Amino acid sequence: MNADAVREWRLKGQWFDACKCSVPCPCSFAQPPTSGDCEGVLVWHIDEGTYGDTRLDGLNVAMLGSFVGNVWGEHSDSYGAIFIDAAADEEQLGALQTIFGGEAGGWPARFGEIAAMEVRGMEVVPINVSIADDLSAWSVEIPERASARVEALGGPTTPEGSRVQSHHLPGAEVGPGQVATWGVSTYSADAFGFSFDRSGVSSKHFEFDWSGPDR
Repeated sequence: MNADAVREWRLKGQWFDACKCSVPCPCSFAQPPTSGDCEGVLVWHIDEGTYGDTRLDGLNVAMLGSFVGNVWGEHSDSYGAIFIDAAADEEQLGALQTIFGGEAGGWPARFGEIAAMEVRGMEVVPINVSIADDLSAWSVEIPERASARVEALGGPTTPEGSRVQSHHLPGAEVGPGQVATWGVSTYSADAFGFSFDRSGVSSKHFEFDWSGPDR
């Protein structure tokens, strides 16, 4: 798509994943995954968003993803499937497809080039996301397709109400400068050739603030 045809856009929101790696997921530290490969559920919740005059507040995008090796370096067998919120109208759906498909530039385009995932399917479905204000828990439910439930990581020396966080991660999936809050997940999927059901594995939550297009 011609960059001049892409509207100005900005998304502010919250992202989290649930993956098969041990806590904490090495991928966020730009290291190979725990078992040499990684697969999981990724979720973007938009708190505030615009694409031109189209508002995107409150909408969700989710993805199932898999790869072998270091996603930030040499990797292979990288593929995914995308879910877009059924609450989106036609204009919102087009905007989300343009942004998350990488056509509108910004971080989604940059990360798309790095991950180089083959998209094996896309579906418009209900996506129910819950994120506690104090980041004690977060979850997603995509009926009959995928789910993830996460409790914030804690332990015997974690002060009550505090969160285990990382700053300036070298492999932050939402881009530079955001803070990761770590959790322990139970997640599953059965869609587009993905089939898994795991518990006691890694999750992290980030805020994000993206804009585009690149000029």
